[in-house]
Amino acid sequence: MRPTMIPADPHAWFPQFYGNPAIRALASACRWTISGQIGEEDPDDPDKPPTRKAPIDVRHLLTGCTPGCRHAGSLRGAFALDETCLLSLDELTAAIPNAANTAFYLQAQTDGLLVLDIEPDCPPRIATDLLRLPGVLYSELSMSGRGFHLVMPMPQNFHDFPVAAGKRVLREEHGWYELLLDHWATFTRQPVPDRIVAHVDAATAAPAFTSIDDLYAQLAAKARESPGASATTVDTAEDMPDIPYSLAIVEQTLASARHQLRDPGDFNHDMSRWEFSVLASLYGWMRTQLRAYSALGVEYSAGDTAWLLYKAALDVIPVRPKHSQRRNGRPFLLDRAAALVADREASSSSAD
Repeated sequence: MRPTMIPADPHAWFPQFYGNPAIRALASACRWTISGQIGEEDPDDPDKPPTRKAPIDVRHLLTGCTPGCRHAGSLRGAFALDETCLLSLDELTAAIPNAANTAFYLQAQTDGLLVLDIEPDCPPRIATDLLRLPGVLYSELSMSGRGFHLVMPMPQNFHDFPVAAGKRVLREEHGWYELLLDHWATFTRQPVPDRIVAHVDAATAAPAFTSIDDLYAQLAAKARESPGASATTVDTAEDMPDIPYSLAIVEQTLASARHQLRDPGDFNHDMSRWEFSVLASLYGWMRTQLRAYSALGVEYSAGDTAWLLYKAALDVIPVRPKHSQRRNGRPFLLDRAAALVADREASSSSAD
């Protein structure tokens, strides 16, 4: 449990973190912030998306807003991975000494390190084997207190698997653990308890993994190329066309999907991945509606589907600065919707 008082020197509270050579190797990179709650609860609008935990724009937090800024009084998510939003670790520590955590955007191929994230539901035997891996440079408890974060050196066989080397995360098939390669990592700075260390040290059974190279090879061998379909293969008009039954399709999709959507926490608060997951879920429910109305003789193009998906997504995905950008000449989320439609249609065609 973190001390409730504000520490005069956070280095004294978390010496194993701040004094760790691997952490110090990352400290100078201007990719540090804290993970906090962004968004606002509105008791008068129960349908408004709730707050969520995400890496914040720490420079915005420290400098405040200009008068009249719509973000005044609230936190906003980090939308850039450099000094636009982030700090070095020493700057962050000096500015917010009582922070509950630190968050770092890891770029394994630049930093020479990766993070092994062991989930709370990982079977104890597997978790023990992972904690036994040789070469662990830093270890800590996760925010739940039931998982672990391990900082490891890059495996020597990293480039032997070119598909995996281009991934941001490599996940075990059950979701029990994952290797973070190009991703946010939130550090609690809480050391692994002595009783767990003693249990791991006492293990005598042959481990499932002999090294980080072995673990990486097992995950990397299963990595697959992303579907090659591009968002540009789906043509969307400048303005939403007149799509038959569009309002009903969107409303019925939202009614079915709203309570089935996953939480950003399931994606380590990687909002890009979470948003694509939301689009995928909405698409699945929307296909049911489109098939029903197609039975009435209506034909829906891929562009129509992208527009309908975009309209549904606007209702459940909180606004963030990136959404004001344009991709392929259209709003960012519309382009993401088009990418999802292209991906699903390509997958459907290849399965035929």
